[in-house]
Amino acid sequence: MSESVFVGLCCTVGTSQQVVMRRDVVGINEMVRNKAIKSSQNMTLLSGSDREGFRMKGSDIDFMYWSNNDRVIWDLSQRQFYNVHRHSLILSVSSESPPGFTLLQLLTPRAERGVISALVTINGGLYISSTKYREITCSNVVPNSTVHGPCGSGVLAGFLEYDTAFCFACDFWPPSASSWIDRCHTWPQPQVVRDIVRSGCHFVAIGHKLGNHESNEWRISFSQAEQNLVYSMNHCQFLTYGLLKLFLKEVINNGVGDDEKLLCSYHMKTAVFWMIQQNKIPNWCPQNLLKCFWYCFKLILKWVYEGVCPNFFIPENNMFLSNIHGEAQNRLFVRLYGFYEKGLASLLHSPSLRSYIVKVLYNPRLRICTEEQTLVSETEFDSEMFSEIFHNNSLLSSDLYPIMKYLNTVEQLTFSPLTQYQVVMLQVLTASVLNSAAFILQNMYCSTTENKLMYIADRMSCHMLKLTAKFGFISDRLYIAMYYYKTLRYTEALSVIEMTKVNLAQSYVMYDTTVDAERYTEAVGGQSWSTKSRHAVARDIKLENNIIYINELMTEQGVSLQNRIGKMYIPPLVVLHMMEFLCYRHIDTVRAQTALNDLQVLVHHDQGVYVGVLLRDISWHILGICQQISGNLQAARYSYQQSLRQFPFHEIQSATLMRIHELG
Repeated sequence: MSESVFVGLCCTVGTSQQVVMRRDVVGINEMVRNKAIKSSQNMTLLSGSDREGFRMKGSDIDFMYWSNNDRVIWDLSQRQFYNVHRHSLILSVSSESPPGFTLLQLLTPRAERGVISALVTINGGLYISSTKYREITCSNVVPNSTVHGPCGSGVLAGFLEYDTAFCFACDFWPPSASSWIDRCHTWPQPQVVRDIVRSGCHFVAIGHKLGNHESNEWRISFSQAEQNLVYSMNHCQFLTYGLLKLFLKEVINNGVGDDEKLLCSYHMKTAVFWMIQQNKIPNWCPQNLLKCFWYCFKLILKWVYEGVCPNFFIPENNMFLSNIHGEAQNRLFVRLYGFYEKGLASLLHSPSLRSYIVKVLYNPRLRICTEEQTLVSETEFDSEMFSEIFHNNSLLSSDLYPIMKYLNTVEQLTFSPLTQYQVVMLQVLTASVLNSAAFILQNMYCSTTENKLMYIADRMSCHMLKLTAKFGFISDRLYIAMYYYKTLRYTEALSVIEMTKVNLAQSYVMYDTTVDAERYTEAVGGQSWSTKSRHAVARDIKLENNIIYINELMTEQGVSLQNRIGKMYIPPLVVLHMMEFLCYRHIDTVRAQTALNDLQVLVHHDQGVYVGVLLRDISWHILGICQQISGNLQAARYSYQQSLRQFPFHEIQSATLMRIHELG
């Protein structure tokens, strides 16, 4: 049965190749961003399940942010490593706090405004209140976020749950976690231990419920260390962790009220860490997967019975102390023991795995192939990889200086040893950065009276946009068409549009998850991912709302930006027909009407194949703009009204209402 569950988990959680790809794509994007802004205020770390390599439905996205100019130290002797004119230093004072928690005392008068606003006086010293700091920073990333634990939480686009935690970083390993280093005899490997210790730790804004200074205490966070530990797991260990997460979500917490969901995925991860390090399971392999799961589940059951869950890095920190005790502890133990008595049959309650388990129960002699490469086809893998690359391609900026730093960082990384996934991610990142730089330059010099400067800027912009065709997706060529249109070169724009139209019309082109697998394989199967991206992959067009691409969308971008939406996503065929219409109306009115008709047919009749559900608001709106320009005001009004009926993914309703008002 273990082999069947292994196959089911590979299909649900991912094969080892998929997990490595996800981590590499996310990691290289984060590396470029943080290297480029190393001296600035906002470092970012994607943490949690997404960063670990999971892509399970319902998982939230966790981000940690910290200022590179604020540093926490453990004792005053560590001041020597910092320039106090550049860094504000914070001292960890843990003598009055429970294990794993501390107070943070500001040592230097210089600090960012958020820190100053969160200061309180304790025993004559100035300390940063975790409660105040959390309230101040809760909505820094997304407006109207609500406080949840140490984070600002909420839902984006109606379905994507997020947690954002503003924290402080420390370059030194916590003295209270020094015993962890001594425990690492067999796992993790010495190099992993060195990397973890060298990376230090963070402090997140939440105190211990039973501490003397709960509202002012901070919890020591080992998120980076845990990420390294998860990365050092073999695939069976990772799948065991995934199976525990699924079991928690779909079985243990199924039908239970939020106030009774006492166990969380962090407890599951901690159990796997302890089981690996204590070497209780000698052979983590697909054939032993269920045995590995069962050993971990029994450990959690033991913890609940005893009311003690030792933190992996600071065992003296009992993570059950504040909420799993008394009657709540008894109820949880009875529930878990009920699953224990049922044995592995409890997994039948998991919708994600039931079909795989039933298959073996009814046919115990069934031989299951555990070769991972047979579980995911080349086309399926490519589709996921290009989706990962597209959604993690987030380095756009509206200022030329950070753009140039991004390019410089990318250039430096090309001389580093990179995986095949990191290479293709860097190429797509380069295309996006070049696109942004081209339009920023054009916007900077479009109104200058210096013809020479404008000519030089234009040549540079055109050169950068043409380079994107060598690095990006087929659809990225539409940025060239937008640039030519913006600079009144309609014939050149139409030439690019016609070529792109021919490319996009090929039957083998992969758009999002829509692809004819057989024809895709015939056309580009076995070729490099760089070749595939240039010749057989199309993605939505991303417009950074701080950058003006074409004047016709300035109002919409401005409104979206006011609502804290940083980017606009438009289906490539919508952009293609829009640009075709806008260009032809200056050259050939008959062809302009044909282009408008094509856009209308696409928006009216597409069944979610080329115009995604979340992009219908902007697609209907663009159709309305084109109809309004053509003079068909009745059709434009209908399109704007349809835009208002769609899910407000881009938050452009007020722009749509303004357009309707213009119609009279």
